[in-house]
Amino acid sequence: MTDGSEALKIVTWNVNSIRVRIGRIADWLRKQQPDVALLQEIKTLEAGFPRLELEALGYQAEIWGEPSYNGVAILSRLPMTDVARGLPGPVEDNEARWIEATVAGIRVVSVYVPNGTSIGSDRFAFKLAYFGRMQARTRTLLDSDQPFVIGGDFNVGPYPIDVYDPQELEGTVCYHKDERQGWRALAFEGLTDAWRALNPRGTDYSWWPYQGRALQADHGLRIDHLMLSPELADRLTAAGIDREERLGKQASDHAPVWCTIGPLPSNRQSLGHRPQAATAA
Repeated sequence: MTDGSEALKIVTWNVNSIRVRIGRIADWLRKQQPDVALLQEIKTLEAGFPRLELEALGYQAEIWGEPSYNGVAILSRLPMTDVARGLPGPVEDNEARWIEATVAGIRVVSVYVPNGTSIGSDRFAFKLAYFGRMQARTRTLLDSDQPFVIGGDFNVGPYPIDVYDPQELEGTVCYHKDERQGWRALAFEGLTDAWRALNPRGTDYSWWPYQGRALQADHGLRIDHLMLSPELADRLTAAGIDREERLGKQASDHAPVWCTIGPLPSNRQSLGHRPQAATAA
């Protein structure tokens, strides 16, 4: 598989505490068999990470954790190399939000973008600056000519079609014009939103709050994304959101979002995909 001759299934999932939900996570991995899982909000350090349970399923894990907050991980059924923790750039922070590794010749990134807390706050400014830092890293990855995917909880619904009530939510955290601009600036570097590329007019969400029967009313947001480099966009064959995993006891408030990258075509040069922009912000 390291030569791109077989398909690769990649999932991103904000698990909202891996220790609380390891039973459900293990069951889903066992059934769906993704090759790579990009996890966010693991909310634990190495000592509390359920490594043995995941290894029993055939996954090795690289994590960057924090106690009780944040934390990102990459699970892989294939060897991982060149692991890096932290978003590169002139600003150093200790929040565990970004981890990279190379799997099967692909650079894979798990990211947990800051929520932003409230409009006008220092945390909101930090979120917007984080998008700028992600854009700079994306340019570096594009210049490297290595195929890559950035998957995670971006904490923004990019377009009106991605939120249950764009008029009501306009100007709030996760659907503010400045956040949407940050996401688009990242996408317009040349990345493809995997789910939207295959569902140009589809309405589905990846997050529903626990409060107020939001899931039953389908008051959700599509804030979890798999962003593909042009080389991988050319190989995108399938994508989905497993909203069934949001149901039942001990569910995360996020659903897994997945895509399948097909085999590398022989004697074919990547043409790349432009981001979807059919719906105005």
